[in-house]
Amino acid sequence: MRIEFYLKTFLISDKEQLVVIIGVLLMYLLTVFGNLIIAALVCLVPQLHTPMYVFLCSLSVEDIMYVSAILPKLLAMMITGDTSISFSDCITQSFLYAFCINTEFFLLTSMAYDRYVAICIPLHYSLIMNKNMCSILITVSWFAGFLNSFVVSMMTSRLTYCNKQVINNFFCDVTILLKLSCSDTNFIKNIFIPIDGTILGLFPFMLIMVSYICIISTILKIRSSSRRMKTFSSCSSHLTIVVLFYGTSLGLNMKPKTENFLEIDKLLSMVYIGMVPMVNPLIYSLRNKEVLKAMKIILKKTK
Repeated sequence: MRIEFYLKTFLISDKEQLVVIIGVLLMYLLTVFGNLIIAALVCLVPQLHTPMYVFLCSLSVEDIMYVSAILPKLLAMMITGDTSISFSDCITQSFLYAFCINTEFFLLTSMAYDRYVAICIPLHYSLIMNKNMCSILITVSWFAGFLNSFVVSMMTSRLTYCNKQVINNFFCDVTILLKLSCSDTNFIKNIFIPIDGTILGLFPFMLIMVSYICIISTILKIRSSSRRMKTFSSCSSHLTIVVLFYGTSLGLNMKPKTENFLEIDKLLSMVYIGMVPMVNPLIYSLRNKEVLKAMKIILKKTK
């Protein structure tokens, strides 16, 4: 029997829907365009061939995958009115969503470690953060994200579902799929997901916090105020992204999971899925002199 799900988009009028469609389309295009520019700059400009920017390039690629897994389908649903999604497409979407989220957790942690080494033990930076270490951290980030999301997707796909189920969200969320399943999901919901969330969410967050405690402690020991500001500015872009990413993530996961909050869930999910990947390249380009210089170099070459 062919299983099909139906996604529920926003509860809005036709006039408001047109505004949302335009907003989501612009958000998607700006996200893809902005992150492509960052990735291209890192690849083309030799001055950006450093660990911090290689991590940023990897983050940009992941953000493009992230929004492309969800926003085009949302646009298609809102334009055509067809909210159906096949079982295989739903599992694939939930896999890509989890894959990108998990990978971003590890990439942000790797970037925090890079900033820790650069600021706290600068004399050993080139020795520690060499090409091999950088490659290992990126590979582990992507592999860990893939492995975890693959396991979750396989467990979810093997559950039994009744036909024509309604998912009260604009994308296939694993937590909602578990609620819709006719199978016993107690192990996944009560044991696997809490342990998984602790390892892949809380543990990287704690590592990032420890890194920044050490970084801030080191910065405060610098006597010159201008040097303090210059040192802090080297990690301010990454810290801003961490606050945005983890802030929206915590807001989405810590609020009550009741029917009254489902529409708020959708709005928070939109910020989490669309807004954060869109502002990432803006934060790094507007607050980073090296990225701005790289843009000027590329623009001069194209003239």
